[in-house]
Amino acid sequence: MSRMESLRKAYGEQLADSGANDQRIVTLEADLGKSTMSCLFQDKQPERYFQVGIAEQNMASIAAGLALTGKVAFINSFAVFATGRAYDQIRSSIAIPCLNVKICGSSAGLSDFGDGKTHQSIDDIALMRVLPNMTVLSPVDAVETKKMVEAMVDHDGPAYIRINRNDLPVLTDGNEPYYIGKMSRMRDGKDVVVFASGVMVSLALEAAELLESQGISIRVVNVSTIKPLDTKALASYCEGMKGVVTAEEHSIHCGLGSAIAEALGTSRLPITFLGINDTFGTSAKNYEELMERYGLTSEGIVKKVHEVLEA
Repeated sequence: MSRMESLRKAYGEQLADSGANDQRIVTLEADLGKSTMSCLFQDKQPERYFQVGIAEQNMASIAAGLALTGKVAFINSFAVFATGRAYDQIRSSIAIPCLNVKICGSSAGLSDFGDGKTHQSIDDIALMRVLPNMTVLSPVDAVETKKMVEAMVDHDGPAYIRINRNDLPVLTDGNEPYYIGKMSRMRDGKDVVVFASGVMVSLALEAAELLESQGISIRVVNVSTIKPLDTKALASYCEGMKGVVTAEEHSIHCGLGSAIAEALGTSRLPITFLGINDTFGTSAKNYEELMERYGLTSEGIVKKVHEVLEA
């Protein structure tokens, strides 16, 4: 069984390490530093850490100003607030001028299970993906999270990374090179390709084991860069397949599934989408209960694979 590690902690650790090596990096927080783990940057670089309070719109505007002076500004909050509450400032002051501001949406998707629909971001990818100049990232594990932070520092322009609140299985190799835009085959198969992001990748691998016992072989691909999408790699992973399934912890509208469908264009391959079906979240006793409620499980992926094979 894969070891479990915190993406939030990995994010904070790498942000602090990168800040120690690059004096351009500044970090802004909206009163959630102990949750987003930006506090780890504060511990090492307090003079470049700015606590703005519960004022995400101001935080985005301040970050834009800092970026205009040559800084690489990281802004942090829960995903629902980082993208939704500050959307106008991100659009007008960061994305339009293509400034070097990096947005961390923590506790993304349904992972803030206890706080309910107001705190659960089922639309953050959609909001960020529609913005010109914006890069959108969804790491699969703690190892990939650290690599993404390094890549975000080097990337010229705005970028958004969504971070799960819970510990997730480590699935990637720390020694394997990473670059923005990369999608990775996690398991090969010959019948159906499953394109998944975030927590859904590990569930797709579990589904592959269940399907193998039924004589069905699936290829699992980790799509950790939602935008820009590597369309050439996407096409190659679809070659020889009987169908396509997408799986994401996000609304089925305007997220990973939509990006894959748009890229496939006129392809005749049948495609089905697993995600949150045009509804808000709700509170629950734990994360697993919530994932089960919305069908974001390995069994849910198995069902979708059968649907696409029967199409």
